[in-house]
Amino acid sequence: MAKAVLFQGDLPKEERVFYYESEEDDPIKTDEQERKQKVLLPEGYEFIPKNIFVRMYSSILFRCFKVFARFYARFYLHMKIVGREKFKKAKGTGYIIYGNHTNPFHDAFSPALVADRRIFTIISPVNLKLPGIGKYLPMIGGIPLGTNEAEKKAMNEAVDKRIKQKKCLVIYPEAHVWPYYTGIRKFPAGDKSFKYATRNNVPIFTMITTYHKSKVKEQARPDMTVYVDGPFYPDPKKTEDENRAKLAEEAYESMVKWSKKSTYEYFQYRHKSTKRK
Repeated sequence: MAKAVLFQGDLPKEERVFYYESEEDDPIKTDEQERKQKVLLPEGYEFIPKNIFVRMYSSILFRCFKVFARFYARFYLHMKIVGREKFKKAKGTGYIIYGNHTNPFHDAFSPALVADRRIFTIISPVNLKLPGIGKYLPMIGGIPLGTNEAEKKAMNEAVDKRIKQKKCLVIYPEAHVWPYYTGIRKFPAGDKSFKYATRNNVPIFTMITTYHKSKVKEQARPDMTVYVDGPFYPDPKKTEDENRAKLAEEAYESMVKWSKKSTYEYFQYRHKSTKRK
């Protein structure tokens, strides 16, 4: 199943069932994950490049990426966006988008079209090992999670700097990709990823991908509609811990609410306890 999902091919119905033990199971495993290797970032890794030519190249590459994403979303994913005008409420400040993690390619491309400015996305360092595209992810805005204390410190500083630059940070709090899943899973890290909004005092939005039966042909990959919700703000009267919990709850409730707009279950997700022996 995993290989077929990664390549986005249309699959017969009997191959579109995933049995899980917990919501933290991972239906898609790359070769790196299968070998369970710990992916270390290169020594002295720059989360924000200092070289002006590297920054210029990154800006050009992102523009090219956005053009490609526009065609990919329209003609391949059949994606439409609802609620994008809500970002106007965050004019003059950085903000953070939290999305449901349901498609490896769509989740990489769509935020560039959904947001109204340059995006930076927190990614797993294992993604840097993906064939072909991996080495380019930092150039188009990927910020890999640090793997040791020094890297985590530098990564957090980079995130805060991007937010202060009034950019958009993208986070998928469900962590693992569940292709075409129409529900919302609990966030494995709880409210930890909401620390960026609370300590920078910026609003958050949610970006929920929903799925609908293809209008092109029977049994084809579903069409997508992305709903934008928000903004949700930290409360100045609350502590940082209280605000993390508040924003996490609001984001989760928003994602659950809009996920119910899905009208088609292309992949089926069933608990192992329901599997026939």
